[in-house]
Amino acid sequence: MSHPCAGIEPSRFRKALGHYASGITIITTQLDEEPIGFTCQSFYSVSMDPPLVSFSVKAGSYSYPRIRQAGRFAVNILSRDQASLSNQFARQGDDKWRGIHWQPSPSGNPVIADCLYWLDCQIHAEHAAGDHLIVIGEVKALKPGVTKPAPPLLYYQGQYRGLARLDQ
Repeated sequence: MSHPCAGIEPSRFRKALGHYASGITIITTQLDEEPIGFTCQSFYSVSMDPPLVSFSVKAGSYSYPRIRQAGRFAVNILSRDQASLSNQFARQGDDKWRGIHWQPSPSGNPVIADCLYWLDCQIHAEHAAGDHLIVIGEVKALKPGVTKPAPPLLYYQGQYRGLARLDQ
């Protein structure tokens, strides 16, 4: 069911949503031996059985049509020390992979070195939602990217943040 817009200004909406901390990921795939990826903060779990995750991406994304074509993607969960990686993948252009160390996941998606964890996914469904697409992936493999736990990279009120300490 849809309701008419109540005149909510985009800047006010963005400010309100900025009060919700989110983790930072880089969504990746490889198509025709070319690595593809973009920074994504709207990532979440959907289902335990089957194991499903989801991310949202702008409908006009440059990278996502190529990920759709590949039919698969990896979610690279970033650590607090990887803010520069997030910035590098947030921009458009071919040089975003410059200096990035990665290896292929079991299905061939780029797994970025030293990420906290990675999930290897197959596209399960896609839904249009306003100016974004909601992409649901079925997790086919997953593994820690580091041997020693580290705090995640968070985004809150327009800035990168980290946890004060990692509780164990």
